[in-house]
This record gives sequence, structure tokens and C-alpha cells, in this order.
Amino acid sequence: MPHLIFRGITVEEVQKISTELVQELAEICSSETDNFTLEVVNSTFIFDGNQVKGFPFIEVKWFERGQEIQDQFTQSVTKNVQSLGIPEVEVAFSTFLKSAYYYNGNSFAEE
Repeated sequence: MPHLIFRGITVEEVQKISTELVQELAEICSSETDNFTLEVVNSTFIFDGNQVKGFPFIEVKWFERGQEIQDQFTQSVTKNVQSLGIPEVEVAFSTFLKSAYYYNGNSFAEE
């Protein structure tokens, strides 16, 4: 945790930025790099009856860390994606409650 889900970006593009991105995000979140998951969703985008290139959209699923950390996290993701020559990117957060997240049957709220 955090889990980043990439749409509109290729596997190869995410691979190029993955090491630096995760290192930066781990530092921002005061976490280990092995706590991060990067997933690339292979989606087909349609507009006006035609298949089109997808718009870069990254969804972040995580536990709340405050606005300052979220802003820094977003800046790092945006910077790294734009380093691929992609001019625009959207980032959205889905926040889990620790009481609603379980690992091996144990709630994170019990920690």
C-alpha cells in the first residue's frame, strides 16, 4: 500500500519511471519501496465511434496521509509521467479506512 493504477500509459512507459518514482514516493510517505504496487490496466478508449489513445490517468488507492503528503505524492507522479514526454496527466485518490482493510483476515485498525 499505496497501490497506483495506470491507464492511458503503456507498460513500457511505466517500467521506465518505476524505480525512480517508487523511491521518491517511499521517501515522501516515509515507507519502504516494497510497500508500493504499480499496476498498468490495458484499456480500450473510445471517442465519437473511434478507438483513440487513452488520456493518462493514475488512480492511487491508499490510507489517508494528509493534504501535504498527498500534494507531494501527486507532484512526484506528475513529474515522472511528464518525463516520458506526456504533457498532461490526471491523478485521483481513493482512500481506505484502516477498519475496512484486511490482511490475512486482520484489520489494519487492530495495529
